Amino acid sequence: MADLIPSVDGGHREAPARPAATPGGSGAPAIELRGVTAGYDDRAAVESVDLSIPAGSLVAIFGPNGGGKTTLLKLIAGLLQPWSGTVRVLGGAPSQIAHRIAYVPQAELVDWGFPVSVWDVAMMGRFARLGPLHQPGAADRAAVSAALDRVGMLGVATTQIGRLSGGQRRRAFLARAIAAEAELYLLDEPVTGVDVPTQEDLMDLLAAESAKGRTVVATTHDLAAASRHFDRVVGVNRRIHADGPVSLLSDPEVLSSTYGGHLLVIGERGVLLDDAHHHDSESGSERHYHDAGRKA
Repeated sequence: MADLIPSVDGGHREAPARPAATPGGSGAPAIELRGVTAGYDDRAAVESVDLSIPAGSLVAIFGPNGGGKTTLLKLIAGLLQPWSGTVRVLGGAPSQIAHRIAYVPQAELVDWGFPVSVWDVAMMGRFARLGPLHQPGAADRAAVSAALDRVGMLGVATTQIGRLSGGQRRRAFLARAIAAEAELYLLDEPVTGVDVPTQEDLMDLLAAESAKGRTVVATTHDLAAASRHFDRVVGVNRRIHADGPVSLLSDPEVLSSTYGGHLLVIGERGVLLDDAHHHDSESGSERHYHDAGRKA
């Protein structure tokens, strides 16, 4: 019998089909949050979150700015501790399995002036496996070379990261995730601000990783891209407002609930979202930056 999940209208929707468990896995969820509340200083960013994501899923997290998308990724990555509730990732606490998780932050949060090359960035993906005081070996260099080649960046491996275009920067950080040989990919707005061909290339790479049994979770503001490339979507605005197949993205009631009513319905199916940029300003809180002049 198909699993059912609550919908915003009080009914239920059929949950997306669960992919087969990863080879050698137990079939347990790759990600499981139960009753999780967390935030920064004394302000909650997410509240009472219940979420279960099977291994091998390709999931997009959508919602308004400041709604908790980045916070949710940080909780799963073990970069933020919950105030209450439990977070289980790949069968354990996130802090105990860092080498099995690849986290890619928003491009705006990276110091692009830092003097590291594309190769150095990709090699960072190996550090969790190496541990302290260990130098990369032949196997690590081979993994980094293969990852850079796969994302089309091997030819610029010696280039300082800040000299790259926006699309190249995202390719470099995806290479870091691939080089880590992680089981779980967490990506914060991985295709924001890049051109369509680059979006397609990056999403094809992520879909290929998911097809291998790895779990991919990415935040996004691009609902059209999410509907094309992902298998499942989760709507977040402090709480989980929607969870299910990508067809939810064409449901005005789901979008209105998730975005807090900033919704204009055009015709019978078209929607236009007016996403109010309500940023949190506290130190360490979830922050987003928008620069209309930034080049991809």
